[in-house]
Amino acid sequence: MPGDLPEYFFRTRDSGASVFKIDAQNRNSRLEMDQIATVIMRTEEIRPQGDRTLTADDVKAINTWIADRKETLDWRRIDDISRAVDHLNQTAHWAQSTATDIELDSVTDALLMAMHDLRSVLVRKKAERVIRDETSA
Repeated sequence: MPGDLPEYFFRTRDSGASVFKIDAQNRNSRLEMDQIATVIMRTEEIRPQGDRTLTADDVKAINTWIADRKETLDWRRIDDISRAVDHLNQTAHWAQSTATDIELDSVTDALLMAMHDLRSVLVRKKAERVIRDETSA
């Protein structure tokens, strides 16, 4: 089992992660996790735990995790947006086919405001891209 364990464990949280070094080769034959650092994803800052000095291997493993985590979060963000498109389509079908007047009354204003806001942002951003592309061409 010790050969199957990673050398590091990252306990993720909203703003980054706590980094633990795994020790399965200790005298008690118990799995120990020693927190060595904290990662702040927004700034990619690595804060050693207490007065610990991180090794080059520690920093390399943490930087690799940061890059992988950013890629995962970027992919999830796009997946969430794709799911939102699916939900909008399902909502349109529900509103057209099965929603009651009472159900529609309870969500119509909020949906219209959210869709208006989204449409305004998308149109503005598209116009900015078109203008930027025309000026750079």
